[in-house]
Amino acid sequence: MVQTYIKGNSNKQKSLANGFDVKAIEAAVETMLRAFGEDPKREGLKKTPKRIALMYPELLKGYHTDPNKLVNNAIFTVTYEDMVIVRDIEFFSLCEHHMLPFMGRAHVAYIPSGKVLGLSKIPRIVDMFAQRLQVQERMTRQIADFLMELIAPQGVAVVVEALHLCAMMRGVRKHDARMTTSAMHGGFRNNIATRQEFLDNISRGAGPLKI
Repeated sequence: MVQTYIKGNSNKQKSLANGFDVKAIEAAVETMLRAFGEDPKREGLKKTPKRIALMYPELLKGYHTDPNKLVNNAIFTVTYEDMVIVRDIEFFSLCEHHMLPFMGRAHVAYIPSGKVLGLSKIPRIVDMFAQRLQVQERMTRQIADFLMELIAPQGVAVVVEALHLCAMMRGVRKHDARMTTSAMHGGFRNNIATRQEFLDNISRGAGPLKI
């Protein structure tokens, strides 16, 4: 059921170590350094292509995360029909437009319908979608859709707040601007009181995002 969330050409992935062509990344970085007017062979840069080639599989490992292994059967039958909230889940991602980081926190809630998910799995689900080339809007929706498919709750709500370096260090250069996105399913979309309870909970005691 959740296998649909693994992206990419499976045949190509099998031919690559851990799903990433590290040598190709290394060669591309060396080409970029030359294009910048740098000397890839000078002392400070000599190992930079290799370092970056080993870094991206860590930053983008969400592409090759197996959702079934991530969940690891941590779905439990529990008689509980009130809101479950995991708030202030920190995440780091890379904007797909400029490949610069955006980072912040995600707040996730669901109303069970006979099934609950192990607590640690919700931050792991956030990471699975954050650790890709992303846009915040899509990431927010993917988290909500995944939880709906996984445990079929009465409703799911996800709010993501983030600071984007592509808007802070280049372009518009607004250092304090933050972006907030939300995705609501079921009771959170249809019931104003339920939605407001969630929003009140995640706003209580929340400080501003900072780098």
